[in-house]
Amino acid sequence: MRVIALEEHFATQGFIDGPGSSFLNRMSAAGGEQFAGGASNLFDRLADLADGRIAAMDAAGVDVAILSLTSPGLEQSTAAEAVPLARETNDELAAAITSNPQRLRGFAALPTADPTSAADELERVVSRHGFVGAMINGHTQGRYLDDEFFWPILKRAEALAVPIYLHPTPPPEPVIQHSYVGNFPALVTQMLATGAWGWHVETGNHILRIILSGAFDRFPELQFIIGHMGEILPFMLPRLDATLSTEVTKLRHAPSYYLRQNVHYTFAGFNWTPQFLTLLLEVGIDRIMFSTDHPYASMSEATAFLEGIPVSPHDRERIAHGNAEKLLRV
Repeated sequence: MRVIALEEHFATQGFIDGPGSSFLNRMSAAGGEQFAGGASNLFDRLADLADGRIAAMDAAGVDVAILSLTSPGLEQSTAAEAVPLARETNDELAAAITSNPQRLRGFAALPTADPTSAADELERVVSRHGFVGAMINGHTQGRYLDDEFFWPILKRAEALAVPIYLHPTPPPEPVIQHSYVGNFPALVTQMLATGAWGWHVETGNHILRIILSGAFDRFPELQFIIGHMGEILPFMLPRLDATLSTEVTKLRHAPSYYLRQNVHYTFAGFNWTPQFLTLLLEVGIDRIMFSTDHPYASMSEATAFLEGIPVSPHDRERIAHGNAEKLLRV
């Protein structure tokens, strides 16, 4: 069975020296116990785009990894910093893919602070290097993709017929201060605002904002991907339809329509059967794809989970590779 993994992260030295430095410093300070392998050699694993990564994929049974620049990406950078760094990052990834074209593919890093440049960069790497879409790490300095300022990116992605993978990022600092600082240690705040809860609520909110803005009515063929078994949305889907009716939103459809027609979903380290079954029952088998969230989660645990989910062999194949092949044309 061919296995394609969609949320697999990397980093470059230029990124670590720039916008990625604070992220890795926080991970090291926290000890990285929440990550597979810890934080001590996290950068080495992120930076390995050759033999070490391929060996890890072989050991876990992953045939193709769709690589993306790790959080926080370039979304918190100024346009002046992000535009050249996006090109540099994407070119480094393209070189790695050229060295292992059967095993590695790429999502583009985009300078979202400059949407026109971001759209042009997406087209450049899709047309020149065969990238299969883009990874956007949440808000851009507090601004979200429902803002029409960013819609040149959405328009270009639809025109190119490539998806946008919306990855979590920490909430804006005022939200962290108001919602996540409490009567507990600072480390607990950090984890509550990110991997334990805030990342997922933030990404679910972001997708809902995009839906409610009418973006999918404007760009009906546009496709997004989100990880972590749907970022809490599948559990809430009937409630969303009950409270955000078309009479209220003035959209063409209920929220569930867009969540089933314009959004795809991956595992991304959520290797738990009840959450998988909720996602399956709400969105159907055609919208679910495999990912491991390497190097933050275990590739081997993810592939073992894939082998054990309670679906037919045919449906397992669709999750493992068929749906990704159709969406990404890989």
